[in-house]
Amino acid sequence: MGTEHGGVLPPLAVLVLGLVAERPMHPYEMFSTTVERREDRLVKFRPGTLYHAVDRLASKGLISVHDVQREGNRPERTVYAITDAGRTALDHSLERILARHPVEYPELYLALSEAHGLPRVRVIELLGERLAAMRTDLDDVLAAQALAREQCRPEMFILDMGCRAATLSAQIGWLDDLVTRLQSSTIAWLDDPGCPYSPTTTQADPTEKADHR
Repeated sequence: MGTEHGGVLPPLAVLVLGLVAERPMHPYEMFSTTVERREDRLVKFRPGTLYHAVDRLASKGLISVHDVQREGNRPERTVYAITDAGRTALDHSLERILARHPVEYPELYLALSEAHGLPRVRVIELLGERLAAMRTDLDDVLAAQALAREQCRPEMFILDMGCRAATLSAQIGWLDDLVTRLQSSTIAWLDDPGCPYSPTTTQADPTEKADHR
């Protein structure tokens, strides 16, 4: 299976190898386990994509057939286990991902950098919609964390939830503050009457600013 820059496996490959590193599984069990743990939030995929990833990993020798299960008239289920090569590839990918801090390009940052081109009231409205969705997302993550604790699941298995909750909380706090400052006009905006700023200036001309007092 191909690797990304730096020899890191694609996210879905890392997810599959992590599952079969726990115990041998057939693809449907991999999918259901991922959904049950809400790890489908970590990697975007469909059942067919997962099956294709399993085939690719098997063809590269990173997983191998552990057993073929037959139950009555049901189709055979092939159970896969991780190989030594798969364990090495998984460890290498995890080490690289944990250590590096790649430059990423979140859409939110791009939109914020250009938000001044929209009317103030529209930006406030749009950020309100985003904040509502983010709070729902945060509630879901916190509920999943609480359920995991009730089930006495060790924290080492849900570190992603903690990181996601902290990240969402921080972003919600910052955006909440931004909305408050926009609502109170603490932040100057291009559609303000007599706004002395433009996207090409770093600060207002003192004489122009004085004219609008």
